[in-house]
Amino acid sequence: AVALLPGNADLPDRLRDLDPHMVLNLVDSVKGSESLASAIPGVLELLERVYTGAGILGLSLDTNKFLVKKLLQNNGVPVPNFQLFNTAKDFLDPVLRFPLISKLNSIHGSVEITRDAVSENEKHLRKRLKYLIRTYKQPVLVEEFISGREITAIAMQEKKKKVYLAEKVFAHPDEKYVFLTFEDQWLSDPNTAFHYTPYNDPLLKEYVKKAFVVTKMADYGKFDVRLDQSGRYFFIDSNCNPALGPKELDVAISIILDLYDVSFETLLRRLVSYASR
Repeated sequence: AVALLPGNADLPDRLRDLDPHMVLNLVDSVKGSESLASAIPGVLELLERVYTGAGILGLSLDTNKFLVKKLLQNNGVPVPNFQLFNTAKDFLDPVLRFPLISKLNSIHGSVEITRDAVSENEKHLRKRLKYLIRTYKQPVLVEEFISGREITAIAMQEKKKKVYLAEKVFAHPDEKYVFLTFEDQWLSDPNTAFHYTPYNDPLLKEYVKKAFVVTKMADYGKFDVRLDQSGRYFFIDSNCNPALGPKELDVAISIILDLYDVSFETLLRRLVSYASR
C-alpha cells in the first residue's frame, strides 16, 4: 500500500502511525520556502526511516546556487564567471562580461527567468537587481550568459554512477539569446519550446559524476550544461531530487531516460533499490 503524506508538522506522527517500509521524498518546499525542504530528511533521519534522494546537506546546498557554483568551481567543474549580489549597489566584478543573466539565489523552477533576465549593460542589470532583491528579499546570482547548445544531464547512483545526457533542441534557435523562460517551462504545451535528443560525450559524463558528489546529491540528480561555440562546457544549474513522474506528465528525468529505453517503472525500482542499501 502507498500513502501520500504532506511535509508538515504532522509528518512525524503520521510516519509513526503508518510505519512505512520506505519514504519516497518528493518535498521541495515547506511552508512555501524551498530553504526549509532540508527539514524533511532531518525528520526522516531522526526517525531512522529509509528514504530516497538527498540528505540534509544536499538539500541545503540545493537552495544556495552561489555556494553550489563555488563548490563546482573549486573542484574543477567548469562554470560561467559569476557574482552574488546582496544589494543592487554592490560593486560589479570587472571580470564579468556582458551579456549577464540574473537568477534568484534560493529559488528554482525558472522563477523570474524571463526575457528581461538577460542584461546587456550595467544600467539594465542594476534595474533588474533592484527589482528582484526588493521583491523576493534574497540575494541574486549573476553569471555570464553562455551562448550555444544546452545539454541536460541525469545522474543515477547505481553501482557505478550512470549519466544520461540529452540535448535541448530549441524551437527558435535563431533568437538573440536562446534559453528557456518560466513560460516555456511551465505554461507552454510540451515540445513547443524545445525537445530532447540523445547526446553523448564521455568527458561531460565525468564532469557530471564529479558534480554529483561535490553537491552531496544522492540516488538521482539533474544538471543543465551549456556548450559554447569553442566546445567548452559550463554548468549553469543543478537540482538534487528533481521532479519525479512519468514522461506523460512532461517530466524531464523520465523523458530523458525513455530516450535510453529506461521506463518510469524501472526508474522507481532503481530508486527504491538505491535507498534500501
